[in-house]
Amino acid sequence: MKYDCVIIGAGLSGLAAGIRLAHYNKKVCICEQHSRIGGLNSYYNRGGHSLETGLHAMTNFAGRGASKSQPLLKLLRQLRIPYEALQPREQNFSEVRFPGKTLRFDNNFAAFESSVADNFPEQADNFRRLDNDIMAWDEVNLSNPFLSARARVAGFISDPVLTDMLFCPLMYYGSAIEDDMDYSQFVIMYKSIFKEGFFRPGGSGIRSLLDILQARFLESGGELQLKCAVKKIISRNGRAAEIQTSDGEIIECSDILSTAGAPETRQLCDTRDDKFGVNPGLLAFMEVIAIPGGQSAELGNATIIFFNDSPAFKFRNPPEMIDASSGVICFPFNFKFEPGDIIPERAVRTTVMANNAAWFNLSQEDYAPRKHEAIATVLQKTEAITGIKNLNNESVFIDAFTPKTVQRYTGRINGAIYGSPVKFKTGKTNLDHLYLAGTDQGFLGITGAILSGISIANLYLLE
Repeated sequence: MKYDCVIIGAGLSGLAAGIRLAHYNKKVCICEQHSRIGGLNSYYNRGGHSLETGLHAMTNFAGRGASKSQPLLKLLRQLRIPYEALQPREQNFSEVRFPGKTLRFDNNFAAFESSVADNFPEQADNFRRLDNDIMAWDEVNLSNPFLSARARVAGFISDPVLTDMLFCPLMYYGSAIEDDMDYSQFVIMYKSIFKEGFFRPGGSGIRSLLDILQARFLESGGELQLKCAVKKIISRNGRAAEIQTSDGEIIECSDILSTAGAPETRQLCDTRDDKFGVNPGLLAFMEVIAIPGGQSAELGNATIIFFNDSPAFKFRNPPEMIDASSGVICFPFNFKFEPGDIIPERAVRTTVMANNAAWFNLSQEDYAPRKHEAIATVLQKTEAITGIKNLNNESVFIDAFTPKTVQRYTGRINGAIYGSPVKFKTGKTNLDHLYLAGTDQGFLGITGAILSGISIANLYLLE
């Protein structure tokens, strides 16, 4: 068999790239190692409950009358998906909670700007100057060198608490770097979260989005092979030429697009050039999902709460199993749903930093009890932040994932969902005709992942 392009991974970036190629009559095949598409953003059923992985909310909300240059409308146009098919449902509101300070934001930036001014009146003018700098920045220029966002923001904001409150949501939504971000990525996430805001696909959330993308890919002529893991990328004379699947099948192709991550892709290559050498990411997380029993009236109206209750916000690999001093609490049912929507169960999802090495070094007999201890710690912190009572004892369902769970189901080394701290912005690798899209190309979030697949397909694979 020979294809114009083989795509490794049927996550959001892989599906988006496949759709673009299929639209232009390219013979394209997506190889997915699992029986279900979605990668880091998918869904599963357990204990009679339908649960999501990855998706807390999509960013970059755009209403019907928004500018066509906005990322959401741009990706829908590129994929030829009608706006109505996505059924975007806006967030109620979200918060950043630090000791003595709370910033509230929704999809109206003026409300966030007002919240900053109310909490930090002496920083109001500085914040406006930072916002002007952000809006003038060309964040999608693939030739931008790394620039410390901490250093850049410090040139405008002098209050360390406000600085940390701005960084907290943006880091939790995509930074693979400890305590900092590349400024271009900071700008992308700032615009995505604060300027445009959160929303959720209507229907059944991430499942609806995946169904739309898969249908668009297949009806455009693409081929999808599930339970088809890629074991080797075979090169000839410095050019990626074939892949070998887990069952030994050889597939010849003109181009290969990997969405598996940079270090994961390097492991697949039959030649490992040092120029493609990149260390796996270390930042990993634990997430606990709880469905409270008999307390639905006490869960509030917030969509997402980003919290920190320590003297200084830390975004780094913690010394202990988990660090529950900061995190993200999501209420997936607190969106502006419409009649006929499938409303998610009233679950509470809390994500905190986790030490990947500590989890991987546990013996099989120690893993379960340490996981239960960590679950109890996370739920206690959730109760303290939200005021919800007895989550650990009275919830009708509790589930959790650790870095070990993430690596097992996604193949991400160290369970690092945001990949390597080194990004390949251009999408190019050391091998000709082997490209990267997704997490390690550098566009962040669900919208960013889709745009990454579209951008790399447009740049290199439609020729």
